[in-house]
Amino acid sequence: MKISYNWLKQFIDIDWDAEKTGELLTDLGLEIEGIDTYQSVKGGLEGIVIGHVLTCEQHSNADKLKVTTVDIGAEAPVQIVCGAPNVAAGQKVPVATIGTTLYTEEGEAWKIKKGKIRGEESHGMICAEDELGLGKSHDGIMILDDALVPGTPAAQVFEIENDQVFEIGLTPNRADAMSHWGVARDLKAGLLQKEINKGLITPSTSSFKIEKRVHKIDVDVLDSEKAPRYAGVVISGLKVEDSPEWLQHRLKAIGLSPINNIVDATNYVLHELGQPLHAFDLSKITGEKIEVRTLEAGTKFTTLDGVERELHEDDLMICDAEKPMCIAGVFGGLHSGVSENTNAIFLESAYFNPVAVRKTAKRHGLNTDASFRFERGIDPNITEYALTRAAILIMEIAGGEITSEIVDIYPKKIEDQQVFLNFDNTTKLIGQELPREVIKEILMSLDIKINNVTESGIGMTIPAFRNDVTREADVIEEILRVYGYNNISFGNKLNATVSSTSKFDDHRVSDVVGNQLAAQGFYEMMANSLTTPAYTALSENLKEAYNVEMLNPLGKELSVMRQSMLFSGLEAISYNINRRRSDLKLFEFGKTYHNYPGERKEDKHLALFVTGNRTDESWANTSAPTNFFYLKGVVTALLEKLNIARLRSASVKNDLFSEAVGLSLGKQEVVTYGIVKKSVLKKFDISQEVYFADFNWDAVLEIAARNKVVFKEIPKYPAVRRDFALLLDTKVQFEEIETIAKQTEKKLLKDVNLFDVYEGKNLPEGKKSYAVSFLLQDENKTLTDKNIDKVMNKLQQRFEKELGATLR
Repeated sequence: MKISYNWLKQFIDIDWDAEKTGELLTDLGLEIEGIDTYQSVKGGLEGIVIGHVLTCEQHSNADKLKVTTVDIGAEAPVQIVCGAPNVAAGQKVPVATIGTTLYTEEGEAWKIKKGKIRGEESHGMICAEDELGLGKSHDGIMILDDALVPGTPAAQVFEIENDQVFEIGLTPNRADAMSHWGVARDLKAGLLQKEINKGLITPSTSSFKIEKRVHKIDVDVLDSEKAPRYAGVVISGLKVEDSPEWLQHRLKAIGLSPINNIVDATNYVLHELGQPLHAFDLSKITGEKIEVRTLEAGTKFTTLDGVERELHEDDLMICDAEKPMCIAGVFGGLHSGVSENTNAIFLESAYFNPVAVRKTAKRHGLNTDASFRFERGIDPNITEYALTRAAILIMEIAGGEITSEIVDIYPKKIEDQQVFLNFDNTTKLIGQELPREVIKEILMSLDIKINNVTESGIGMTIPAFRNDVTREADVIEEILRVYGYNNISFGNKLNATVSSTSKFDDHRVSDVVGNQLAAQGFYEMMANSLTTPAYTALSENLKEAYNVEMLNPLGKELSVMRQSMLFSGLEAISYNINRRRSDLKLFEFGKTYHNYPGERKEDKHLALFVTGNRTDESWANTSAPTNFFYLKGVVTALLEKLNIARLRSASVKNDLFSEAVGLSLGKQEVVTYGIVKKSVLKKFDISQEVYFADFNWDAVLEIAARNKVVFKEIPKYPAVRRDFALLLDTKVQFEEIETIAKQTEKKLLKDVNLFDVYEGKNLPEGKKSYAVSFLLQDENKTLTDKNIDKVMNKLQQRFEKELGATLR
């Protein structure tokens, strides 16, 4: 938000420099992000002086050039070569002296230098108005008042506006400061704490009067919930033209382009008082009637920018007896606004429901100065005051007179908030006891009305324009920011408590897992929990009815809470691939949200994403693509790190995966991992395979906490490995082999591993070969060949009987 310092000084008489004032505003919570300089004429006419043309002779070597001598107030006249057709002796003219910087219409700078033009020396330049930025004419040089004294700086002759503009990073809760008046109110309170008592200069409306009552506009507010207050008045006999220069300078300083005196006046009051206004051409209001209401969904309406929009059934509209004229609080209509032929207007001032305006603005992708303020909540009590203020200003700069009564429909007054402030709570939150008189002084300087003061606290009325101050804590925050955070003292004593926490606390386990993943080359990502409802259509397991919807979404793409961790990860992968980073290992700790019938559920997850090559290409090794078994190894390593074992493994059928495995303990699902389906990847424009693992983090924490770490000695006796090459049906899985082996020999068998798979020629159809290793060990003695052969024979018999296996 931009605030003009010159404009601000109209409300509070302050002679501080802009930097010092900016520091105080920042201390008050209105953070100054920068201070820019505004000049109505770029360069401020620095180096431009009044000159008196003493002589003017024809250039000897150029028909269109004149050689002049000009008195510029220096010790001696200077010679200047000039090409203007209207230059003549005796004139008073603006002269750009040597070293002066001038600017083109595009803003490019160029410097006046001493030089020779066709053999004649030239020590400056006699200027036209466009060369100085004082107009657009280039027909000839400017001829000035003959009474001017040579050498007088041109900046003293022409009215040059020099201003400094604050860029305030306004937080959404500070709706009260969305105007020069609001900033001045805060500045007054801050100055008072520095023992500088400055009153606010309030724009007067005492000159407002109704000249005639020849127009009567009937106003019917059909939706008072969306439009709690609506006011308006008719001004007739005005003339639409350019605004006076002072008004144009005020608007240009804060980045607005002047349009005409009527529109500029409404914009001026908007930025002056924070009250949006709108002017309708009276001749375009059919039936002399205003209706504030909603229309049927799908109604077409063309806004001021020429775009035809389709209205929503909840969009509040300003209509006449036949047609819509304006989207209330957001944007005007193309066919009802002020034009150069307008001679009478209906001037509107209203308070619209912030939520309704916000939803409408977001639906249509519109963000205007008016909607910016209505969305955050303006002061409902200045509606009529701002209307009369704007009417007076319009009549001052456009003529005309008031020709109707003020219509002000306000059926249910918005009440001020009643809050009680406890002195003890104030001291506790601030950390320092403030004098009670100081507290009262601060509250009153913020226009907070004190109703009563007791030994324990203060009863007060919070004005409606402070819609962010509704609780005792809010009042204490107001006291603290005005008193000054820098003025709170700190003691030398530091108190701390030692807390006993479990090593299985969420953050501790997360750190352990995160560090292990980072060591394996993974990067942590943090995605938005808000997502688009369109993703629910990608899986039958995700139901649209289970979406947790946002009440006031920023847009449709961020209108629901995510039901799955997968899609936000795929968005990140797609983003990186599009920037030529295709080898990715990502992990995220996050939550999913479901609105189940009868309950809302929030679950924490750990999601792993792997795609592209497993390692970078180097001289020592070629890059190898990531595969399913790499992800399986990462998942297994994490579970082993947390001492989670003996999980049941099973194939999972899920329409998000082409192949997937689930690990569970009892009925509790712990992790699902697999290959993401290509049809899902296509929606994200991803052509390479993506491997995804989804840990139920709440289950992981629960299982890890109840598992006890058991220590045992390293066996003294060696382990023995034996291998089988098994010919099996293609439908047999390694999991079946592992299960049968561990059931057959529970004491000596320590590990089963699949180290080779072969499918191809020289094998019968429907068969495959598995090379499986078995690790045997007796912790109390050395195994003999007899012991080993006995175990291997039992295994062979079980495989042959239950799996139909044969040894190759």
